[in-house]
Amino acid sequence: MANHRRELVSRRARDAVRDFMSGTTLGQIDELWQDELFAPVFDDPEPVGGQRVTHFQGYLDHVDWTDPSQVARALRVFEAALSWLFDPTNEYRPGAERVERMRRLFRRDGYEWTDEGKIVGGPEAVVVEDPLLAGITDPAVILEHLDRISRAVRHGDPAQAIGSAKELIESTAKLVLRERGEVLSGREEVPDLVRRAQEALSVHPTQAGGPDAAPSVRRILGAASTVATGVAELRNAGYGTGHGHDAVRSGLGARHARLAVNAAKLWCEFILDTLSDERAPWHAKETGHDQAR
Repeated sequence: MANHRRELVSRRARDAVRDFMSGTTLGQIDELWQDELFAPVFDDPEPVGGQRVTHFQGYLDHVDWTDPSQVARALRVFEAALSWLFDPTNEYRPGAERVERMRRLFRRDGYEWTDEGKIVGGPEAVVVEDPLLAGITDPAVILEHLDRISRAVRHGDPAQAIGSAKELIESTAKLVLRERGEVLSGREEVPDLVRRAQEALSVHPTQAGGPDAAPSVRRILGAASTVATGVAELRNAGYGTGHGHDAVRSGLGARHARLAVNAAKLWCEFILDTLSDERAPWHAKETGHDQAR
């Protein structure tokens, strides 16, 4: 069925960003998009300029520009990709006319590039209509963690990314438990929160039923629990923010930050997706419907 929803960022505005990519590398372009969990692009489209501009276009082509969640992530890519344009100490910045044209095109779509290089405004749906947050009464805390994680990865701060990834898991679990009416003491550790959240949604590997009871799904559910707990252990071992340290953290790089962030998002996205799914096992138990078939 054809999709007739309006694109939230126009093609001309996207092209204006793309055309600044000639000064990057292919590896940097891959990192920009994959840091925001977009799938790798292996086959570039028909050339629209140089190799790097065309490679960036390949990622643009894979974004659903009518989907608020994807657009929000793509805008973070744009901010990171063009941060150098707004650095007053950068002597290689292009002419002001070219930057102003890009800002004008985004303004037509309802956005504003601030002098600090941030994109604000736009359709409200970009912020509040993420389907993964549909089951949460107040998603503000989740959005705050996602924004903090994005900034940490963008600014090359692995410790902050790891600490924020742990906090995202903890907040997601607590929000799910509160939505399910469970009482929290405030003293729970992350492994216990992860287990209880999955049990509250009937997707813990020891209790899963219906399609979630398939052996392969059970193994994935168990692995997801282990991954989420591992992020907390990594942070508690001194590699993430949140505790005082008497020595400088060492040995961590961007790949470790992405590993922790992607691990946290793996678990959190599945849990939030399950919370909002009317056919999920926990919902079936409440309504008395059998979802095993």
